[in-house]
Amino acid sequence: MGLQVEVAFALPERQRIVALEVPAGTTARQAVALAELEKHFPELSAAHFAEADLGIFGQLLRDPDTHRLRAGDRVEVYRPLEIDPKEARLRRAGR
Repeated sequence: MGLQVEVAFALPERQRIVALEVPAGTTARQAVALAELEKHFPELSAAHFAEADLGIFGQLLRDPDTHRLRAGDRVEVYRPLEIDPKEARLRRAGR
């Protein structure tokens, strides 16, 4: 029997959560590949999702290639930062 998990990704204008049943032992990175997010976001390549940082419920995974999922996990695919948070604070403080 498989595990029920979700894979989530969002752009500023839209988001997608894909529910999956995966075999026990599936890693976070494998679940992202199974979710085929590139079909929902054709402007992004499969390589974008294969290389992205991943987390579980807001906690960044140190090694998503080996992190084994548990039932109910939601794998989050993170986008690269457009601006460094420190730089953003400096800009706001300068206004």
